[in-house]
Amino acid sequence: MVCPWTPLSAFDAEARLRETVDLGAAIDLDVVWSDIIKLREIRAGSFFGQGVIARIAAIVSEKEVELLVVDADLMPIQQRNLEKELNIKIIDRTALILEIFGERAQTKEGRLQVELAHLTYQRSRLVRSWTHLERQRGGAGFLGGPGETQIELDRRIIDENIVKINTTLEKIKKTRGLQRTARKKVPYPIVALVGYTNTGKSTLFNRLTQANVFAEDLLFATLDTTMRRLKLPSGCEIILSDTVGFISDLPHELIMAFRATLEEVVEADVVIQVLDSGNKDNRQQRQDVLEVLHNLGLEQIEYQNNYIEVYNKIDLVADGSLKFGDKSLPISALTGQGCDALLLRLDEVLRRNYKELTINIDAADGRLWAWLHCHGEIIKSKERGNMMQITVRLSAADYSRLQNMYEVGLT
Repeated sequence: MVCPWTPLSAFDAEARLRETVDLGAAIDLDVVWSDIIKLREIRAGSFFGQGVIARIAAIVSEKEVELLVVDADLMPIQQRNLEKELNIKIIDRTALILEIFGERAQTKEGRLQVELAHLTYQRSRLVRSWTHLERQRGGAGFLGGPGETQIELDRRIIDENIVKINTTLEKIKKTRGLQRTARKKVPYPIVALVGYTNTGKSTLFNRLTQANVFAEDLLFATLDTTMRRLKLPSGCEIILSDTVGFISDLPHELIMAFRATLEEVVEADVVIQVLDSGNKDNRQQRQDVLEVLHNLGLEQIEYQNNYIEVYNKIDLVADGSLKFGDKSLPISALTGQGCDALLLRLDEVLRRNYKELTINIDAADGRLWAWLHCHGEIIKSKERGNMMQITVRLSAADYSRLQNMYEVGLT
């Protein structure tokens, strides 16, 4: 594996190299060599200069390398020329991540999203294929002419498959929208866990909800969004959502393919970013996640009241070696340390968006009584003759809905 370094690199080269090696380990690649290669310029035809290619060729021969991963986005012509020069298979960062996603996706939607990303990526790579793409299929009937080339046929087949997958995903998206609408009718706020891959989101999700989501020390251990109901200390119930992990320079194809899934984050009432307190690059990872969230429409989310940062894995960090901001909480999803404080913080954040009010209703009005139980949190109730005085906590939306639907006395 090689990690190109240029003066314009935004991410620390050593960290990128470690991350690329970990990505390879996620799909059981046996990494026999990895290095950072400094480049003064990127060659349009082969990415690397001839000196670097000769050096890599010697290592490939010596170590019997079968696959070379370049931690960069290679142009199709660069990938083809490198394969010709080195006589081995070459893949870039996007192809490596797509391969991991292809192995990890479990649900139908996840598999479709990965396949869509693969097809979008392959479509731009048809020019790198071999001579069979230059052959032509003869025309027939009134069409005449030499017919379409194999590359045109392949591109058309891919385009047709992309349309089919998009159509299916659109139906799934509509179903997800209906589910989201149904969830809005019950008093369950959505809390989304987001963060860099392998920061412990799924472990935290399992700790809080007593679920059994697959969690392992691997990049992209889980891809599919999982939701579970969780009761907070106040008695308020929420829906906790575990989302796909992020990574620096997440391929555009994957962002677009998983956009429907990531909409769960956009619609969430509270966003919790999980950070690895023991990773020295966690500040850059934090920015990578925020950049994706900004692109999804959550601009300035880090300055909002419904944003919480959680520094996980503090059981692996020496005491006093970390400093946290006002919105940050140190926790260990593995041992449970700090998880109670996180639940209390969630209660506090959600309470800011709720209104506590006293309502006088007819004691015989069973419909309104049932609505209040369904949409709010009953704090106390007291009979006064034929009337009931109820103190209830409601969200701002349900408060407005109550005013519009019922003629009741609000205090």
